[in-house]
Amino acid sequence: MMEPEFRVFSLFLVLCFLIPVSVGAQGGPEADRITGLPGQPSNVGFSQYSGYVTVDLHSGRALFYWLIESRPPSSATPLVLWLNGGPGCSSIAYGAAEEVGPFRVNPDGQTLFLNNYAWNSLANILFLESPAGVGFSYSNTSSDLYTAGDQRTAEDAYTFLLNWFERFPQYKYRDLYIAGESYAGHYVPQLSQIIFRRNQCIQNSVINFKGFMVGNAVTDDFHDYVGTFEYWWTHGLISDATYRTLRLTCDFQSSEHPSVECQKALNVASTEQGNIDPYSIFTRPCNNTASLRRNLRATQPWMSRAYDPCTERHSKVYFNRPEVQKALHANLTGIPYPWETCSDVVGNYWADSPRSMLPIYQELIAAGLRIWVYSGDTDSVVPVTATRYSIDALKLPTLIKWYPWYDNGKVGGWSQVYQGLTFVTVRGAGHEVPLHRPRQAFILFRSFLQNKPMPRS
Repeated sequence: MMEPEFRVFSLFLVLCFLIPVSVGAQGGPEADRITGLPGQPSNVGFSQYSGYVTVDLHSGRALFYWLIESRPPSSATPLVLWLNGGPGCSSIAYGAAEEVGPFRVNPDGQTLFLNNYAWNSLANILFLESPAGVGFSYSNTSSDLYTAGDQRTAEDAYTFLLNWFERFPQYKYRDLYIAGESYAGHYVPQLSQIIFRRNQCIQNSVINFKGFMVGNAVTDDFHDYVGTFEYWWTHGLISDATYRTLRLTCDFQSSEHPSVECQKALNVASTEQGNIDPYSIFTRPCNNTASLRRNLRATQPWMSRAYDPCTERHSKVYFNRPEVQKALHANLTGIPYPWETCSDVVGNYWADSPRSMLPIYQELIAAGLRIWVYSGDTDSVVPVTATRYSIDALKLPTLIKWYPWYDNGKVGGWSQVYQGLTFVTVRGAGHEVPLHRPRQAFILFRSFLQNKPMPRS
């Protein structure tokens, strides 16, 4: 029988041998420089790059990225990789175009305006469309679009980073954080775990990984279900009878692959909720409600300057324009389908999806990485109650008890600091916190980077 110490050492060797070989720098950064986007405001004051990085030469998988450098530029400014979820949804459509990026798309679908609370005021932001088949990312092997899952997505993202750093060597050894929301509640911890484990095998790794932050994140199927159904019931969105049925048929089930009985109950709940935006229950939905996806696969909603719930439509017009794609160095291979905010093929055929990220949290908390979790409290898709149940299951000691945090004398939300994890809620924000509460999200991001508790006054 193998001794425990030997098993651990053997696993260590396997993880080290699994480190992918870089496929090369694939050209320098200047070839990817964006000189200007159609309809972009003048004098933006920062540099931006975009293009493709190959992650699998054999199958021809290439991932599309968009780098927004910090303003003002500084060699000390950290790099933040942003990932959206779905699974199957675009980080360009959501993270970049309506959340933390520097631009918003006007309703005409032709012009852009500046986001006053863009996160590149604090860091260099790297948006990644992942996995292949999402947004502009593609594979020359069509079956890849029907076999995507958590493990390959994480491995491809890790290979992307290795190759991207070869193209942008000035970012090697820079402090790196990973952030995301929704189903990126899987992507972010899984990629973080791979980086952490592989770094144990590499002396002076170029990936100087410091920690991660996730919002309204799919975390643990059991606690997500319990907390979500409780949120629906306590907010008057479903009947008592449906609440009882959901608790009976969906507990312990996979959120990505629910049972037939669970799916029936979810359909009843959707009917009872009516024509609302489940990602922001107190704001009006876009007129075309056919695109609302009321299930636990957490795609995102629609908005703009003050609150336009149809921003997703504007983005689809803008990013499908040939001159925009040319400026972004996108769609160079002539993808045989339009750019979409979310890929139904990738999402509907999603393969492996572990039921819980909590073991990864335990491992990375023990490693001393910085971990923050935040939640907009008007989201009914991955609600604050679901996140609180998941965090409670970690049984972490409390360092700072639950308290209100403030922005200009007003309560911005609530926070609790645990040993190894900080939890923050944002009052009045839906699924996409930086969309609904951009200023408060900016304060949250700043506090995360500074590793300081949310302001008490």
